[in-house]
Amino acid sequence: MNLKDLQYRMPAEWAKHERTFISWPVQASMVYPDNYPSVSAGYAEIIRAMAEFEPVTVIVNPEEEEQVAKLNLGDNVTLLPIRHNDAWLRDNGPTFVVDKEGKLAGVNWKFNAWGGKYVPFDLDDAVAPQILGHYGVKQLDAPLVMEGGSIHTDGEGTLITTEECLLNVNRNPELSREQIEGYVRQFTGTESIIWLKRGLSGDETDGHVDNIACFAAPGKVIIQVCDDPQDENYAITQENLRILEAAVDAKGRKLEIVKLQQPPYREYEGSRLTLSYLNFYFVNGGIILPVFGGAAEETDKLAAAKLAELFPDRRIRTVNGMAVIGEGGNVHCTTQQMPSVN
Repeated sequence: MNLKDLQYRMPAEWAKHERTFISWPVQASMVYPDNYPSVSAGYAEIIRAMAEFEPVTVIVNPEEEEQVAKLNLGDNVTLLPIRHNDAWLRDNGPTFVVDKEGKLAGVNWKFNAWGGKYVPFDLDDAVAPQILGHYGVKQLDAPLVMEGGSIHTDGEGTLITTEECLLNVNRNPELSREQIEGYVRQFTGTESIIWLKRGLSGDETDGHVDNIACFAAPGKVIIQVCDDPQDENYAITQENLRILEAAVDAKGRKLEIVKLQQPPYREYEGSRLTLSYLNFYFVNGGIILPVFGGAAEETDKLAAAKLAELFPDRRIRTVNGMAVIGEGGNVHCTTQQMPSVN
């Protein structure tokens, strides 16, 4: 099947959603299982925030459905029992695409838990087909290990990603760069890929782009930057910034670049936390923005103000970004949007 001939394309995240999917955390798979109550509270906060804007479907393990139902997450929230190992649905859920007639399909990428970092992951690898089957959405099987957090699209044929992640030998060691790029283009309808080098320091996903840069609109990219030369993120973000400044998109446009200042350095249990405002999530009429408090209070305000300026028609809804970050991700990592095709 040549998806390019079928003219499937991946819509931009800011396009109207039918709903958002999110998985409920699984204590047995957590890095810090004792934090399960606080992590669950963080997920509940994210779900309630999103439900203020659009329907939310929560993927739950069947044995936990009754427990989660008792949380009364709201009338705009439904539970869908599907067995899963872990809770980062951006990475193991389907990537939704639309054909030229406006019909929805879902790409089922292979999932290997970020290069085999966590086992088991067999249940997670089987989640996307079950979501697609439940909603009667056509399934497109991609012969590529890839996570949704490793790509961002402008909806007009341009995609950004990082070499650190997509070309990592722990994903698709048998494939060349050209083959990987070919599959990504084919299954997302992409004409041009902008390859950044690395993701943020401390990111155990091997550099997911959704922590470092994202499209704000066609021809406009937001990048999180660091101004401290002693911080490892300084060299990382400066290199990526130079790449973006030299890039053109699929329409031949030079990119307008918007900079967001990173939050101050923070550790947990001796490891750096990958704090990123770019792990925000578009919802219908709003943005769910993780903020970090404490020493980050000033940069929190700057990030919220900049996003309000960039998106005057969207309400900036902040949530506690510290609640789930110890497990390795944040709001965007937990979510997956289903585009509205009506």
